[in-house]
Amino acid sequence: MDNLSGTGEERIRSLDERLREYPGLRERIEALVGVVENASGDVVKADEAEQRVVEELRQLGQAALQAWAERKQRRVEAACAGRGDVSPKEKKTSIGIRDWERSK
Repeated sequence: MDNLSGTGEERIRSLDERLREYPGLRERIEALVGVVENASGDVVKADEAEQRVVEELRQLGQAALQAWAERKQRRVEAACAGRGDVSPKEKKTSIGIRDWERSK
């Protein structure tokens, strides 16, 4: 669990606080809870509820992996930004010449 340090005291963040950082993940969890609550009122049989839960869990997994990948990318970029021996990638032009090669 992530801890926040600010005033010298450690504070454990609530699930709600943590989910604010991942709106896609929060949306999927809310949709899953909506299935449990039968918010739309149209699920009558257990088979239908199971089908919806399975689909929501699949989408929740996808949202979780997306959030993980985005967070990982931010952390890698931040780590590289502080290093002088790492340079950002440049796009090649249509014929494969980098911008810095043109100025030679």
